[in-house]
Amino acid sequence: MRCTYHPNVETDLRCGKCGTPICPKCLVQTPVGARCPDCARLYKLPTFRITTQYYIRAIATAVGMAFACAVAWWAIRGVIPSLYINFLLAAGFGFAIGELISISVNRKRGRGLTIIAGTAVAVSYLISIFPPWGLHFAQFGIMGLIIDLLAVALGVYVAIIRVR
Repeated sequence: MRCTYHPNVETDLRCGKCGTPICPKCLVQTPVGARCPDCARLYKLPTFRITTQYYIRAIATAVGMAFACAVAWWAIRGVIPSLYINFLLAAGFGFAIGELISISVNRKRGRGLTIIAGTAVAVSYLISIFPPWGLHFAQFGIMGLIIDLLAVALGVYVAIIRVR
């Protein structure tokens, strides 16, 4: 008997559903036994199937949240001029951005959504230190920059966890 998908390979295996001869190369092991590629039809879970419409929603939410969080980040840093407050702010804004993106896409999950959420946190921080309205309370210096980068990394991590 010859494999249906590889005609030059001899085999004694058959698909458990349709009985088609299959070789070990094209065999797909499923919880109910060996299947041919046609019968196995491995699909992504609905949670991980993200259409263009969901990506557009996620990007729109990310842009809005990035700007809103940037304004809040800028204002809070102006009132509380501590370098270490950025850790708390970044984690909080990362959680908010990730959660709202997740809600906007019906709790879908995926790599693209993690990129959108992480980018939104980074953009939020950049807008907060270089605001379009021209006033900023940024504290620059090597130590301040390192602490800010660590805080933003924490915020990105929290946002990614919310949509992963």
